[in-house]
Amino acid sequence: MNSILQMTEKLNNPSPKTTQPLVALYCGSRSGNNPIYKEKAIALAQGIAAHGFGIVYGGASIGLMGQVADAAVQQGGEAVGVIPEFMLDYEIAHHNLTELHVVRSMHERKAMMAERASAFVALPGGLGTFEEILEIATWGQLNQHQKPMILYNVNGFYNALIAQLDHAVQEGFLPPQHRAKLIVCNASQQIFSVLKNLSCPKQFVV
Repeated sequence: MNSILQMTEKLNNPSPKTTQPLVALYCGSRSGNNPIYKEKAIALAQGIAAHGFGIVYGGASIGLMGQVADAAVQQGGEAVGVIPEFMLDYEIAHHNLTELHVVRSMHERKAMMAERASAFVALPGGLGTFEEILEIATWGQLNQHQKPMILYNVNGFYNALIAQLDHAVQEGFLPPQHRAKLIVCNASQQIFSVLKNLSCPKQFVV
């Protein structure tokens, strides 16, 4: 436990160092079985940086998470990582970032990412990725923010989730206006078009 606390003190950056607006990228700590997921993730991160944005993500150096961070930094973008201290045993923290924050809990991780982000993009991922984008969509439904929320539907990855969301609308559980706030993009250019229209983000309340 002492070693974790020492690492926390060493890695955590309490003061923001970024100068760019940040896009939250929710993505897997694995790369997936199809190379297209890695290819599209890297291209997206490069494009985000080329458009003058930085990224905020889960802070790991593995899987799609590490690849988007590397791609953004190599393209000249800023990258902010946020990782809970208990996950340092599971996900190797990325050390080549503009900021790396080691926080106490998953809630703190998600709250910090939400506060720092001007928009949210879910790439392919597992349970954590699903939970993150759906929670941020829930916060949007509760008027806690007005920031864009995007499903990056690489290779049809989110087709089943999109169908479930539409089914929830049809069955009367999800208001259509809130379903519409979760934007589906099949190509990175569609995401960049959304980012171009960003205004200064409203203060986030958690």
